Amino acid sequence: MVGPAQPEVIRPGATLGVLGGGQLGAMFAMAARRMGYAVEAVSDVADCPAARHCDRLHVVDFADAAAVARAAARSAVVTFEFENVPVAAARMLAASVPVRPSPAVLFTTQDRGREKAFLVAHAIPCAPHRLVRSREELHAAAAAIGLPAVVKTAAFGYDGKGQRRLDEPAAIDAAWDALGPGELVLEGWVDFDCEISVVAARGLDGAIAVFEPTRNVHRHHILDVSSAPAELPAPVLAAARETTAVLLERLGVVGVACVEFFVTRDGRVLVNEIAPRPHNSGHLTIDACETSQFEQQVRAICGLPLGCTRQLAPAAMANLLGDCWSGGEPDWAAALSVTGTRLLLYGKHQPRPGRKMGHLTTLAESVAAAVVGVTRSRSLACLPPADRR
Repeated sequence: MVGPAQPEVIRPGATLGVLGGGQLGAMFAMAARRMGYAVEAVSDVADCPAARHCDRLHVVDFADAAAVARAAARSAVVTFEFENVPVAAARMLAASVPVRPSPAVLFTTQDRGREKAFLVAHAIPCAPHRLVRSREELHAAAAAIGLPAVVKTAAFGYDGKGQRRLDEPAAIDAAWDALGPGELVLEGWVDFDCEISVVAARGLDGAIAVFEPTRNVHRHHILDVSSAPAELPAPVLAAARETTAVLLERLGVVGVACVEFFVTRDGRVLVNEIAPRPHNSGHLTIDACETSQFEQQVRAICGLPLGCTRQLAPAAMANLLGDCWSGGEPDWAAALSVTGTRLLLYGKHQPRPGRKMGHLTTLAESVAAAVVGVTRSRSLACLPPADRR
């Protein structure tokens, strides 16, 4: 009797392709090269973090689907580190090279309207919402859902870009003028207790491995600090893990994805967004878990067994934004004087306010101690020179 076909393993020594040259691509390349793979990145800019860690960088216009396909043609498999890759390019590439996650996953998750429709179709709890395509539809949606609410562009939004909160009807026209005339999504305001996210991987054989949920704190719409364990009631954590696993299975993800959630004051867990790639909140897995989210990405797309997601110690991660360079080079010696702290810089040359330049991760005996440690480490790094001793 013949058993089920085993997935074909892409062994170390092969070339892996990654669409995008940002820090996620760089950290993917670090993990892949450690495991013996060659990595080629496709980016629309030459001076990018991935260029420092890849065997080869292809600089192309992502809008040129044929050029993207040619650039990645030598790869045994291709993944992506950001979801703003045109689906046409991913589809053309997939005709000759495996793309994981698939272009179908990219198509669904890179557009908020399609993503919300997918959640509703699969009875996954999310915020009330309406898709709007005109000023009049935005007014009607606001009247139906109620204010406050948040209006977002359907595509190309991240770190708070492409969205506005509406607190009163007078703000509707200004929001449309700023974000229209393209397709928008209006979401009812969720009075949440906290935000969490869950990174998980799904292999070629359908196996799913879920990391510990992280509790996330944002500042100016940008992730500021993530910590794990999230220290929430067991039913909340179980719901987040189960929903993440269900979403990866129903989307047919092969690779790594992250699901962001709102946890309401009455304990409900609502999906906010799905990212079909590793996630900023998962960076602490590099130092805190048996398998990082990036090694897991390599394992998943190559058909290897998924790694253990066990967390070795309570951990917290703090983003380092370009603002930290406003007084000159940060004091890294002071930052690393905090016990249990590690630094990862992305190699970006131009620090700008709000730009992610790197991150700090602190391991400690408790989550509270890790959060205190990593925030203190960052504060020491970012002190103005006049205040340093």
